[in-house]
Amino acid sequence: MLHTLAVANYRSINNLILPLGRLNLITGANGSGKSNLYRALRLLAETAQGGVVNALAREGGLESSFWAGPEKISRRMLKGEVPVQGGPRQNVMRLRLGFAGEDFGYAISLGLPEPSNSAFSLDPEIKRECIWAGASYRPASLLVDRAGPLVRLREGRSWQVLAQHVPSYDSLFDQIGNDPNCPEVFQLRETIRRWRFYDHFRSDAEAPARQPQLGTRTPVLHHDGRDLAAALQTIREIGDRAALDVAIDDAFPGSRLHIDFQAGGRFAVELRQEGLLRPLSAAELSDGTLRYLLLVAALLTPRPPSLMVLNEPETSLHPDLLPALGRLIMAASKQTQVWVVSHASRLIATLRESPQCNTLELDKQLGQTSIRGQGMLDEPPWHWPD
Repeated sequence: MLHTLAVANYRSINNLILPLGRLNLITGANGSGKSNLYRALRLLAETAQGGVVNALAREGGLESSFWAGPEKISRRMLKGEVPVQGGPRQNVMRLRLGFAGEDFGYAISLGLPEPSNSAFSLDPEIKRECIWAGASYRPASLLVDRAGPLVRLREGRSWQVLAQHVPSYDSLFDQIGNDPNCPEVFQLRETIRRWRFYDHFRSDAEAPARQPQLGTRTPVLHHDGRDLAAALQTIREIGDRAALDVAIDDAFPGSRLHIDFQAGGRFAVELRQEGLLRPLSAAELSDGTLRYLLLVAALLTPRPPSLMVLNEPETSLHPDLLPALGRLIMAASKQTQVWVVSHASRLIATLRESPQCNTLELDKQLGQTSIRGQGMLDEPPWHWPD
């Protein structure tokens, strides 16, 4: 489980250190930085997939992703006593992302390359990557250190050079993730790769989830929900069938889920509702009903990830469905760490009933995202590698 997430110099986030729990609720007004925090977590996940540089390119490049405010915001600026103004920069511009878990911590620093004649002179470069043992970085706890093209591994009180020419666009996970000499890198890479993000389930008339699909055992729902019927049937056969029935009845009292097995091995979702003489096919379901079924399949997975992230799961759902969704999320958080980004009041109220709910309400002052009510002494211990 992650205990701390740290983001610096990314869009509206100048410097943010978040304490994390088993169930994390990220909320706040529109424009407070919820989406930026979510995207920062996705960028961290891309480091283990080999796509962090390309992900930044899709966002418009590193330069447009940097924090656009002054390097430091003084108390007098926050109080409005003096205008917001910048001075000569004291530090080189770096986008920093990091987290600390139960066993290891990780941090990555990205910056712009030195001026050159290359056609790729605006490509972000990975300047530093570190893996350490424990909840907070200390030089003595550092296990793997990547500075520019050089990667070193600690061996007792000395260091062993593992690679000297790592490309600036490749993470150390790409270069030494399979090296038997550094199992920490492999373990951390696989942990990050198991994170799951659900933020765009298709529910339009042509959505794959509405069409019969070839069914194979599916313990993990695809991020766009294309294999919904197979995922629900997999839960019935090797997952928690009782929890599936409870989740359906909680949202649609008296209703029963049915998977239609068609010719050619195709599966289709049907919902039998009280009072109707025939089941409704997936093509007939409302967007909200279909989306709820997709969330059920994601949250009741027989193969829980180490971290599951739901970005605005209330989209298209009727407010009356939100308490049932909240109870489903709370049940899932017993098996996996859950991160929910939401501004739906009924979902927020339901999640807050859980004693494990860690609510982080974002605020924005002078364009800078902060956690409402968090003082300096409330931040978890965190130090960026030099």
